[in-house]
Amino acid sequence: MSSSLTAKASSALIPVCLLIVAMISIQSGASLAKSLFPLVGAEGITTLRLGIGTLILFIIFRPWRMRFAVGSRMPLLIYGLSLGAMNYLFYLSLRTLPLGIAVALEFTGPLAVAMFSSRRPVDFIWVALAIMGLCFLLPLGGSMGSIDPLGAACALGAGACWAIYIIFGQKAGGDHGPGTVAVGSLIAAIVFCPIGAWQAGSTLLNVEILPLALGVAILSTALPYSLEIIALPKIPARTFGTLMSLEPALAALSGMIFLSENLTGLQWAALAAIIAASIGATLTITPKPKIESIN
Repeated sequence: MSSSLTAKASSALIPVCLLIVAMISIQSGASLAKSLFPLVGAEGITTLRLGIGTLILFIIFRPWRMRFAVGSRMPLLIYGLSLGAMNYLFYLSLRTLPLGIAVALEFTGPLAVAMFSSRRPVDFIWVALAIMGLCFLLPLGGSMGSIDPLGAACALGAGACWAIYIIFGQKAGGDHGPGTVAVGSLIAAIVFCPIGAWQAGSTLLNVEILPLALGVAILSTALPYSLEIIALPKIPARTFGTLMSLEPALAALSGMIFLSENLTGLQWAALAAIIAASIGATLTITPKPKIESIN
C-alpha cells in the first residue's frame, strides 16, 4: 500500500516538476534575450528566436505530415499571428521594463480569459485584486514612478495577443494536435522575421550572436514547449493554471539574478496581487456552459 501511494505521488509530481522547469527555462531565455538587446535590438532577437525556434519545432513535431481542412485554416492563421505579435510586443516592452513587471502586465491576457469564463460574484474578488495590482504598476495619474508608459502599453498589448493565442490555440490545437505550435511558429516567423530583420539590419549577420540566439530559441521555445506537451496530458488544467500563475514571480527572480533588476516594495506588492488574482481565478472560476451551435 505504501509503495503504491509513493508511486502515485511520484507520478503526480513529475509533470509538476516538468512545468516548473519549463517556466524557469522561459524566464531564463527572456533574461538572455534581454542581455542581447545592446547587440541586436529587441526586433533582432525576435527575428532570431522565431526563425531558429521554428526550425527546431519543425524537427521535433514534423508538421509537414499534417492535413489542413478548409474550415480550420483561419483559427490556425490567427493563432500564428497572435504568437508572433505576442513575442514581438513582449520583447519591445523589455527594452524599458524590468522582466518581472513586463511578465505581470502580459499575464493580464490569460487572466482576462479566465475571468470572462465565469460570472459568479466571487470572481469580482480576483478582478479587484488584478486591477489593484495594475494600478500599482501602471504609470497612472501624476505619479509616473519607474514604469515607462510605452513599455507598459507593449506589455499589455502582448497580454491581449496572449489571450487571442489561448482562444484560437485551443481551436487550432484541437484540429491539428501538437504540431500546431510548429505551424503557428512558422506563420509568426513569415510575418515578423522580415519586420525584425529590416529593423535590426546587418547586425543579424554577426556569427558571434548565433550561439546565444540558439540558446534563446532553446530556452524560450523548444525546451518549454516540449516539456509542456509531455506534462499537460498528465496534469489537471486547474493545477496547470495555478502553476502558471507563478510566472511573474519567477520572471522577477530571473531579472534579479541575471539582469540585476531590483523592484520596489510597491512593485512586489503589485506582483503579489496579480499572482493572487491568477491563483484565485484558477481555483474558483468555472467555465460558462457551452452554447450548442444551431447550424
